[in-house]
Amino acid sequence: MNGNAGTIGLTLVLIVLILFVLVVLVKSVRIIPQARAGVVERLGKYQRTLNPGLTILIPFVDRLLPLLDLREQVVSFPPQPVITEDNLVVSIDTVVYFQVTDPRAATYEIANYIQAVEQLTTTTLRNVVGGLNLEEALTSRDQINGQLRGVLDEATGRWGIRVGRVELKAIDPPHSIQDSMEKQMRAERDRRAAILTAEGTKQSQILTAEGQRQAAILAAEGDAKAAILRADGEAQAIHKVFDAIHKGNPTQKLLAYQYLQTLPKLAEGSANKLWIIPSEVGEALKGIGNVLGTTTPDSPSDGPELMPRP
Repeated sequence: MNGNAGTIGLTLVLIVLILFVLVVLVKSVRIIPQARAGVVERLGKYQRTLNPGLTILIPFVDRLLPLLDLREQVVSFPPQPVITEDNLVVSIDTVVYFQVTDPRAATYEIANYIQAVEQLTTTTLRNVVGGLNLEEALTSRDQINGQLRGVLDEATGRWGIRVGRVELKAIDPPHSIQDSMEKQMRAERDRRAAILTAEGTKQSQILTAEGQRQAAILAAEGDAKAAILRADGEAQAIHKVFDAIHKGNPTQKLLAYQYLQTLPKLAEGSANKLWIIPSEVGEALKGIGNVLGTTTPDSPSDGPELMPRP
C-alpha cells in the first residue's frame, strides 16, 4: 500500500511539474504579429517595447501589456454642435486619421488616446469654426481641415500619435437656415435660367436679322447683276441688229414696209382712244405707192395728223 501511495504521489508531483513547465513556457514565449507592438513591464516598470516576431519573457517577472495597433486608424466622431461667428448653431461630423508611432508614449503619456483625440478635435473645431460665419464655414472645408490637422498633430505628438488627416464629413445648419438657403438657390437658378433665356432670344434675333440682311444684300446683288446682264444682252442684241442692218444694206422700200408693220402696235391697249400718225407715214406711203406704180393723191402734208380710233 505504501509503495502504491508513493507511486501515486510521485505521479502527481510529475504532473504538477509538467503543468508548471507548460505554464512557464506559455508565459515565456510570445509571438508579436506584424503591425503590432507590445510594451513589457518588469516588476511594474517599463522594460522594453516588443517588435513583431518571436520573443522570450521571464515568467512571473515580466508582464506584457495589451498589444497596440501600429496601422493608421480611422475614427468617426459623433456630430458636435458648434456656434459660428454669426451666432448660428451648426452640427459638424468629423473623421480623424491617426497612427501610433511611439507605443511607449501612447501607453504612459495618455490614459485613452482615442478619447483624448476626440475631445481635442471638438475643442479645436469650436475655436476654428467660431471665427467664421456660416457661408465661410460651408465653403472653407480645406482651410478648416488644415487648421485642425496642424493643432491635433502638434498636441498629439508627445502622446506618440501622428494625425494624418482630419476631414469634415458634414456641416448641417439649422432647418430654418436650410429652407432659406434652398429658396435662395431656387431664386438664383431661376434668375440664371431667365438670363440664359433672354440671351438665347437676343442671339436668335441677332442671327435672324443678320440672315435677313445678308439675304437682302445677296438679292440686291443678284438683281444688280441680272440687270447688268440684261442690259449687256440688249446692248449686244441692238449692236448685232444694227450691224446686220448695215451689212444687209436695206432699201428705202423695205424700211417703209417695216415701218408700216409697226404702226398697228401703237393702237394696242383698251385705254388708247386717240393715237397720232407721225409725218413719216406719208413718206412711207409714198414710197409704197411708187413701188406699186401708183401715186398717192393729196399726200399728207408734213406734220402729224390726229385720227380717231375706230
